[in-house]
Amino acid sequence: MSRYWSKLVKELNPYVPGEQPQLDNLIKLNTNEIPFDPAPGVLAAIASVTGSDLRRYPDPESGQLKKAFADLNNLKPEQVFLGNGSDEVLAHVFQALLSQENPICFPDITYSFYPVWCKLYRCEFVTVPLADDFTLNLKAFPKRNGGIIIPNPNAPTGILLGLDGVTELLNTHRDSVVVIDEAYIDFGGESSVQLINEFDNLLVVQTLSKSRALAGLRVGAAMGNASLIEGLERVKNSFNSYPIDVVAQLAALASLEDPKYFKDSCDKVIANREWLSQSMSDLGFEVLPSSANFVFARHSQRDAGDIFQALRERGIVVRYFNAPRIDQFLRISVGNTSECDSLLRALGEILS
Repeated sequence: MSRYWSKLVKELNPYVPGEQPQLDNLIKLNTNEIPFDPAPGVLAAIASVTGSDLRRYPDPESGQLKKAFADLNNLKPEQVFLGNGSDEVLAHVFQALLSQENPICFPDITYSFYPVWCKLYRCEFVTVPLADDFTLNLKAFPKRNGGIIIPNPNAPTGILLGLDGVTELLNTHRDSVVVIDEAYIDFGGESSVQLINEFDNLLVVQTLSKSRALAGLRVGAAMGNASLIEGLERVKNSFNSYPIDVVAQLAALASLEDPKYFKDSCDKVIANREWLSQSMSDLGFEVLPSSANFVFARHSQRDAGDIFQALRERGIVVRYFNAPRIDQFLRISVGNTSECDSLLRALGEILS
C-alpha cells in the first residue's frame, strides 16, 4: 500500500471485471460479449476515418450520435447523454443524481459495481433483498430514499421486470430519481424509454457493448427528462469535456443506422439462449428465466465452483460469483452455436 495514497483510495475495494484470458482456442463465455460481429457499416465507418479527423478534437456534444439516439427513441437531443460505455455514464449518474442525504437503494443481488461507486462518491446505500425466486420485491423499497437504481434485466440473474413493474416503482417513488440500467434490454424486454415523457424522475441507461457488439469501443447513453440530463452534462464538463472519440462516434452511428442487422443478431442470441436453457435443464440444472444474453444456473448435485474449474480445464471460461445466496450459480454468456454445443458436451462429460 503506497504511503502517498489518499485515505479514500486506501478504503476502496475496486470492482473486479470479468477475466479476459489471453489463451488460444479458448471458449470465452464469462463477460456477456455478443458472439457476432457488429453491423458491416461499422467497419466501413471506422475505415473512413482520416488523419485530419484524428488530429482534431471530437465533437464534445457528439451531436450526430445524440440526435440518432433521440430519433430512435422518439426523444429530443436534450434528453440524451452520451459517455464512454454505460459504466462511465453510470459513474456520472452516481455523482450527479444519486449522491443525496438519504441512502440510495438497489437489490442485494445486482451489478457489483454499484457499491463500488457508492464508496467512491460517498453515497450511503441500502440493499433490498430479492425474493426467494430472485425476482424484485417492489414493495420492499423504503419510501424515503435518495434514489433507486436497478439493472433490468437484472445482473447476474437475467430476470426481467416488466413495464408494469417499472411504472409501479416510478409512481410509488415520485420524489426520487429511478435509474433503470438496461444493458441487456434488447434480448427480450421492453425498454422503459417509452415512459420518459410520462415520468420526470426516470433515467434509462443503455450500452452499445452488448447487443450492438461494440464492447471494444465503449459507447453508452442515458435518456431522461432534460433536467436530469443537464445534471449529467454538468458533471461531464467538469471531468472530461470530450468523452467520445471520433472513431467511436462514427462506428456507433453506423450501428444505429442498421436496424435489420441489429434485430437479426439479437434474434440469434435469443434462439441460442432458449436452446441452451432447455439443454442445461435436461442436464439437471435449475436455470433462471433469462431475458439477457446469458443464463444463470445451478446444479442440484454438483458444486458450482467445481463445475467452473472443470470447464476451465476444458478451455471454457464462465463466470462464478462466490457471494452470498448465489455461490452455487454460474453465469454463462450465450455463445454462437458451436460454442454452446461445446459447452453442453463438456457439461455432459463433467456431470457423468
